[in-house]
Amino acid sequence: MELSSWDDYPVHQAAELIAHPATSDRNFYDRYYFNLHPSSGEFSAIFGFGEYPNLGVKDAFIDVRRGDRQHIVRSSGPLLDRADTSVGPFRVEVVEPLRSLRVIVEESEYSVAMDVTFTGSTPAIAEPRQFIRVKGKVVFDTQRLAQTGTWAGTLEVGGEEITISPEHCRGPRDRSWGVRPVGEPESDGIRQGELVLPGMWNYYPMQFEDHSIFFICHEDDDGVRRLEQSERVWSDPSRPIEQLGRAEHLHHFEPGTRVLTGSVLTFPDAGIEVECTSLLANFISVGTGYGIDADWRHGMYHGTETITQGMVLSVEEIRGLAQYGIVDHVARFSYDDHVGYGLLEHGFFGPFRRYGMTDGGMGAPGD
Repeated sequence: MELSSWDDYPVHQAAELIAHPATSDRNFYDRYYFNLHPSSGEFSAIFGFGEYPNLGVKDAFIDVRRGDRQHIVRSSGPLLDRADTSVGPFRVEVVEPLRSLRVIVEESEYSVAMDVTFTGSTPAIAEPRQFIRVKGKVVFDTQRLAQTGTWAGTLEVGGEEITISPEHCRGPRDRSWGVRPVGEPESDGIRQGELVLPGMWNYYPMQFEDHSIFFICHEDDDGVRRLEQSERVWSDPSRPIEQLGRAEHLHHFEPGTRVLTGSVLTFPDAGIEVECTSLLANFISVGTGYGIDADWRHGMYHGTETITQGMVLSVEEIRGLAQYGIVDHVARFSYDDHVGYGLLEHGFFGPFRRYGMTDGGMGAPGD
């Protein structure tokens, strides 16, 4: 890569062209993630765009669950200019940094098209940095910003157009960048059999009428927490972010599976107990690039030409496999007199004995 358009802006962080990150780690990535829902279980739309400079690839996906189907469109192509946040029918536009973004999926032969604009309801916040080293190798070193907001525009699924209005359609979005496993699988070397993200992963951005709560917990099977966040962020930017302290979790599972039906989160220092109820699960680990599919992963090289693919998947046919990856739910959250909606994201990798999963394949016995 030579000079690109971003090199004309004062954004450099190292003595390199913008095309080249400060690290030469093949797994460096730079991504958008968006979640859109109608504050109900009617549908769930998840979409994202990523760049992988050291692999020379960019890609995007959208996954809409409606009823018993998941509608997926995905594209991948060569990365030539990091300022070009488009690939195939996908385009991400920053309307106002840290405030408003537009995401477009042009009409195609496939079953999803979209033109929606996100507007932040809370200030964008920096989440805790995630760092994991396994037997000498850095496998995670990531930074992320997050924000809750509303959506406006149109979404077309299976030939039906849905009006997206900010009165009903909300959702969180995040931006993350750094190092995490992307592209084609690497040789494990001494790390044979080691899980990249072992234990339990919870990510619950919850949106209420005048504030949001951001909860993250990455906990090992032995109870050690590698990453935590418990913060209340007010829509009024003059109010400071509140630290809620260590959270305790009680999860409820579909019997015999790793799929949650809900949770109770307790923040003893803040005197808050949140009831979390799943309204609709989206099994994004199949078809979108999050690691289960051998033929399509974020950052995977698919040749010198941009390719776009689409599929419609039966939820019942994929859920058995997809439960071993990340699962994203539209969820209802309530505490005291507050009722809100948001994302209930979870993954259980390998054994997690607290909930009865004694090996990497076993589901939880349920309540």
